[in-house]
Amino acid sequence: MEKLYSIQEVSEKLGIPKDTLRYYDRIGLVSPTRDDNLYRKYSMNDLIDLMNIQIMQYADFSLDDIKEKFIGFRKMESMDTAYCEDVALFLQAKIEDTRMKIAHLKKVNMLLDMAAETLRDFNKESDQRLAEFVLELYKDIRENDPEISKEGCERHQD
Repeated sequence: MEKLYSIQEVSEKLGIPKDTLRYYDRIGLVSPTRDDNLYRKYSMNDLIDLMNIQIMQYADFSLDDIKEKFIGFRKMESMDTAYCEDVALFLQAKIEDTRMKIAHLKKVNMLLDMAAETLRDFNKESDQRLAEFVLELYKDIRENDPEISKEGCERHQD
């Protein structure tokens, strides 16, 4: 007979608060069995699903994304190629979004490095390099967000 785990045991093993486990059950992310006294009992497959949910959340997937795209995947008896293609396209979009975030964070990191360097050794050249970098960032922002006023950015170039 398969070992079943109480909500307390699962919470301790996986570091997931009991209220979160109850919520996951309520929204259908996991469906533990219930014993005679209606206590939740989690199987090893439930624990695997919960670990996968934690990994997907770490990868910045929302609970809706997880429920919609991944929950039924492990339980499929045969591969549905249309479903697999849909999930693959979804993952590709997530990859592109992640790449954009990485590029953004690299620019933020460069800006912070340059600002710190300029402040440590303030001189006209380092200040000019920082100003030029900031201007390039403004240009990127204007391309990506047309709501930012061109004249407002140009006013700060002096």
